[in-house]
Amino acid sequence: MRKLLFGFIALFAVASLSSCGYNSSVKLDEKVKAAWGEVENQYQRRADLIPNLVNTVKGAANFEKETLTQVIEARAKATSIQVDPSKLTPETIQKFQSAQGGLTQALGKLMVVSERYPELKANANFQELQAQLEGTENRITVARRDFNQAVQDYNTNIRTFPNNLFAGMFGFQQKGSFAAEAGAEKAPSVNFN
Repeated sequence: MRKLLFGFIALFAVASLSSCGYNSSVKLDEKVKAAWGEVENQYQRRADLIPNLVNTVKGAANFEKETLTQVIEARAKATSIQVDPSKLTPETIQKFQSAQGGLTQALGKLMVVSERYPELKANANFQELQAQLEGTENRITVARRDFNQAVQDYNTNIRTFPNNLFAGMFGFQQKGSFAAEAGAEKAPSVNFN
């Protein structure tokens, strides 16, 4: 009888621990998904600004068409990468980040090249789009930081005891986060003025 009672108590303790860990893991997983949604929103905002920017730049006489083509192609590639929020693996995040990084580089080149066109720099629409793009880049940085924090909280939760005993059993896997791009330690020489 004592062994049976001890068995029920042990089973109850294990069930309580796993339930508690399960619930916190679910909450943190949902927080990661919400943070990912905000990352996608900010990148979409940037993608939505680009056609207006390209059309404004096209109006500048003799503007380098190759630069515009690179921006358009990079935007198409970046917007074609869709990440399922339930599959935020390090590989999928890296693929997404790589496509977005290509667009960032193309936009940087566009801004540098635009410096050679005084009529473009004086264009009020272009100046407004530059300001919106700069603000969006700041929003992207904040959204990525918040996403990385949510991922860190989630990953820490599923790797700590006793949650680590049950995480795999309930399907909780580590999620990927954004990392600095190669060469990020060097400040870019893009001037938005």
